[in-house]
Amino acid sequence: MLMQIQENISLRPYNTFGMDAKARYFAAFSSADELLGLNDRISVTGNLPVMILGGGSNILLTKDQEGWVLKNEIRGVQLLHEDPDHIYVRAGAGESWHGLVMYCIERNWAGIENLALIPGCVGAAPMQNIGAYGVELKDVFHSLEALDTKKRSVVTFTLSDCAFGYRDSFFKHSEPGRYVILSVTLKLSKHPVFHVSYGAIKEELEKAGVKAYSIKAIADAVIRIRSSKLPDPAVTGNAGSFFKNPSIPATQFEVLKTAYPEVSGYPAADGTVKVAAGWLIEHSGPDENISWKGYRVGDAGVHPRQALVLVNYGKANGEAIAALASAIQSSVFLKYNIKLEKEVNFY
Repeated sequence: MLMQIQENISLRPYNTFGMDAKARYFAAFSSADELLGLNDRISVTGNLPVMILGGGSNILLTKDQEGWVLKNEIRGVQLLHEDPDHIYVRAGAGESWHGLVMYCIERNWAGIENLALIPGCVGAAPMQNIGAYGVELKDVFHSLEALDTKKRSVVTFTLSDCAFGYRDSFFKHSEPGRYVILSVTLKLSKHPVFHVSYGAIKEELEKAGVKAYSIKAIADAVIRIRSSKLPDPAVTGNAGSFFKNPSIPATQFEVLKTAYPEVSGYPAADGTVKVAAGWLIEHSGPDENISWKGYRVGDAGVHPRQALVLVNYGKANGEAIAALASAIQSSVFLKYNIKLEKEVNFY
């Protein structure tokens, strides 16, 4: 198939921050064969960097991309097989994640309802080990297929192969661009286990008058909560949560809790405590009289309803957002001796 290769095009439509960075070369692919064909073209242009783009919802473009940007548009959702307890469903990496969640809910396939309205594509889900409201992708992950561009072959990754961590996976540490995710297979349940204790889900269900839990009711509650807190990227450029919730030793959390009784933390199995990064950001600022929450410098800012979300109000560039993020990290470290790690990937 003849693939259209564009040169020097704006990536504004392809990233949710709305950054107007340019790509020297840009092309889309919808199969492993098309990707291999593009790799042949790439080899002709020399040793240029390659970025694989999905929904563009977890990236910050801080400069023009001097190499190739390849957009993954592999589609399709397929029921592979089922047993008395589980459904195994495979989705193309270019499918909308939220679209897949809704597809599964319509069929009463349980397990990802708490992950509703997370932006981006299916292929990004295992890279980030996406998670929300007490559920992570690894909880329902079965396997994925990826193209090893070096060996020019399709390989299967199991749960253990992916080395999932908190917003982390093998793919974040592998050779950049070597493995391109083609599809993801999930192991979903015919017998739902409802996760309603995390965040405000239970309260939202009660407010809606829900008496009998269902995966649709939980997804609807999650959608309402996320919509009330998070800005729509179509209106205000953003990439969702910009920072990870930091994990600190329990002894350090006890000291923090003594000094700031209102801080919230979630004990982990390894003895650490996960602290709400949004609280840390909201209760620090550029000076002791100003909170980061709602702060704005030019068109770069912190969302007024959720301090975890950095926003582009129109004409901010990636460098401005990155500078704001760095200032927030420094401020939180100076006040609380806690390092915030960014969740968003910089390019």
